[in-house]
Amino acid sequence: MVSNETFGIIPLSKLNLLHNGDAAKPHSHNYYTVLVVERGQGKYAVDFTEYELSNSMVFFISPGQEHHLLCGQQPQGYRLSFSPHFLTENSIPDCFFADLNLFQDFSSSPPLKITTDQFALLLDYCEQMERYHSSTQKFKEQAVASLLKLFLITCNGSCSLTFDSPHSQEAGFSVLKRFRDLVEHNFKQWHATSNYAKAMSITPDYLNRTVKSLVGKTAKEYLQSKLITAAKRNLFFTDMSVKEIGYDLGFSEPANFNQFFKKQTGKSPAAFRKTR
Repeated sequence: MVSNETFGIIPLSKLNLLHNGDAAKPHSHNYYTVLVVERGQGKYAVDFTEYELSNSMVFFISPGQEHHLLCGQQPQGYRLSFSPHFLTENSIPDCFFADLNLFQDFSSSPPLKITTDQFALLLDYCEQMERYHSSTQKFKEQAVASLLKLFLITCNGSCSLTFDSPHSQEAGFSVLKRFRDLVEHNFKQWHATSNYAKAMSITPDYLNRTVKSLVGKTAKEYLQSKLITAAKRNLFFTDMSVKEIGYDLGFSEPANFNQFFKKQTGKSPAAFRKTR
């Protein structure tokens, strides 16, 4: 995506993903990225977690997430990229995007496997977006935004979530959205699940069960993943000292941060930094 654009689409065959290409190096963006992999072999890493590439899969990468192709063949498909501003200026409300069970802002971002029929529909949406985006038609951005919304709705429908009733589904998403918002603004200060449960006027047990039913991990695990991912990004992309990173993430003593990091990753912060 060109820096002054708010939306971009390009076939993966035109990206230099292998060897010394920029996309083969760990990097992040300040916009959303969707990789639509029609055919692929090898491994792709998102926030330092490796995933096997195969056919008919879609990666959803949020702003700030580190990602790169580790090894394998040049994948075929499309890369979509769009900014939050693109959503706003084309009347895609925040509530719609927030309710999608697709984008995670850190860690645990496995690709979505799509059935053959649904993937053919996604490719058709991509081809239409590419045609509109490269055209000079009036209202082309609105057309692209409508197709992007259909694309995301189709992907969201492929997520398998089980609820006892529509009411429990709505309540579950409401809890998850509130919890995510609180974590985003307070994870450096609040390290205990009870802090978030108290702020939401619910029990820690209910919070843990609800979050796990939607994202596959408890609220505690979700919070720990947020802290570890923030620590890894600082260790990998900045020159802050280990002590500075620990203090920045709310740990009162460097030893506590080192112990927490090693327990979660199996490596000390210094040992992880050496992998750069």
